[in-house]
Amino acid sequence: MKLRRAEISDIGRIKELLYQVHKVHSDGRPDIFRPGAKKYTEGELLEIIQDDARPVYVAENTNGIVSGYAFCLLQEVKDDKSCQDMKTLYIDDLCVDEKSRGEHIGSALYHYVCDEAKRLGCYHITLNVWELNPSARKFYEAMGLKPLKTTLEHIL
Repeated sequence: MKLRRAEISDIGRIKELLYQVHKVHSDGRPDIFRPGAKKYTEGELLEIIQDDARPVYVAENTNGIVSGYAFCLLQEVKDDKSCQDMKTLYIDDLCVDEKSRGEHIGSALYHYVCDEAKRLGCYHITLNVWELNPSARKFYEAMGLKPLKTTLEHIL
C-alpha cells in the first residue's frame, strides 16, 4: 500500500468513495443528508487537492487504485484571548472503500495523517464522528482518539 498526498488524477476515484461515505450518512440521517448526493463537486475537489491548507491524503493499493482517503483541514489559533496558540489538523472526512474494509487501510491512513500532522507542527488531530456510525466511532477509539467536546441536538 502506498500512502501519499492526493493528486488531480485521483479525483474520479475520490468521487466514487465520496458517494460511499455519503450513503452511510444519508441512510442514517436522511433528515440531514440528501440521499444520492456527495460532498464536493469536481471543481471543488480540484481546488481542494491543490490547497496546502486542506490536504487530502490517499491510500493506494498494490494495483494502483485509491482505496481510501482522508480530507484534512489545517486550523490555527493564534493570539486568542482565552485559548493557547496551537495548530490543529482536523480530519473532515476519512473513508475506506467498502470492498477493502478489514485490510487495515483506515489505520494506515490515520497513522500517515498523524505523521503529516507532526511534520506540519500540529499540536493535535481532531475530527467529528456522527452517532449514526458506531463502527466509525469504534475505529477512532481504537486509534486512541478520545472525546474533546460533544455536540447535542434537540429536533423540533
